[in-house]
Amino acid sequence: MSHHILIPAAIVRPIIKLVDRLKDVGSLVVRLWIAKIFIMSGLTKLAYWPGTIVLFKYQYTVPLMSPVFAAYIGTAAEFIFPVLLILGLGGRLSILAFFFYNVICVISFHFLWTPQGAAGFSDHINWGLLLMMLFLYGSGRISLDHLIHKRWGYLIHTSSWKAAKAQFHKQHRN
Repeated sequence: MSHHILIPAAIVRPIIKLVDRLKDVGSLVVRLWIAKIFIMSGLTKLAYWPGTIVLFKYQYTVPLMSPVFAAYIGTAAEFIFPVLLILGLGGRLSILAFFFYNVICVISFHFLWTPQGAAGFSDHINWGLLLMMLFLYGSGRISLDHLIHKRWGYLIHTSSWKAAKAQFHKQHRN
């Protein structure tokens, strides 16, 4: 004879609903945490700009960019992406761009691939995993994207895309 422990649905359902509501708070906390880390890094770069240029010349090897240009782009990214993340604006596209920025940081800073840089490498892996989860699940209901969607719906619809495409072809046949 097997004994089963039955948990009444009256107990489980409220717990599941609470956890469901907390996922948006959790998403916001993750967004704030990652944003803080990268903003602090950007502030450090700005605090001693000549040192930042030296780092990009001799330590960070960003592919396809001059060191000075990479320093400007990298520092700007450490302010732009976190602001978008905090606001929950640009949704998955900005989160994906932030994810790839993190990957480029890891690839460009070879110190992270040494035994001494292992802790920093681990940090970037963790931030990348958090960004991946945000990308997969979205920014949540505590975001500007959610407010925009509630007010105006999805701005890109398949039917409106087909109509716009047909209109374009109609206008440019002449």
